Amino acid sequence: MDFDTKIAIVVRDDLATWQKLNVTAFLTSGVTGTDQSLLGEDYQDAVGNSYSPLLIQPIIVLSADRNRIKTIYRRAMDRGVQLSIYIEDMFTTGHDAANRETVRARQPEDLPIVGLALHEEKKLVDKITKGAKMHS
Repeated sequence: MDFDTKIAIVVRDDLATWQKLNVTAFLTSGVTGTDQSLLGEDYQDAVGNSYSPLLIQPIIVLSADRNRIKTIYRRAMDRGVQLSIYIEDMFTTGHDAANRETVRARQPEDLPIVGLALHEEKKLVDKITKGAKMHS
């Protein structure tokens, strides 16, 4: 199936593996939380056990260095694109309210972003994330 939109997650390339996985999981929830139509139907196995729905379209996971991720952030903000973000400070908190406080305490240009996610029209996502590499 071909989609008109693209979901991209960009993770900073110098993070530990557990941090990359954590950031990706949190950012995925941000994308689905802003657009419930991205969720499909429940899954069922052959005996009728039910499983939670998943996203209906693929997610591309990219990596970028500290400077490139700031550039991607600025491109998205300049275009008014809704982002999910994860900043370094959030690694030291233990709950959502504390995470939101860490972001609220920073000016946009001083956000130490380690990951961001967006869901927009394909060409726009490609323009915004230009320079990021497929995560390996």
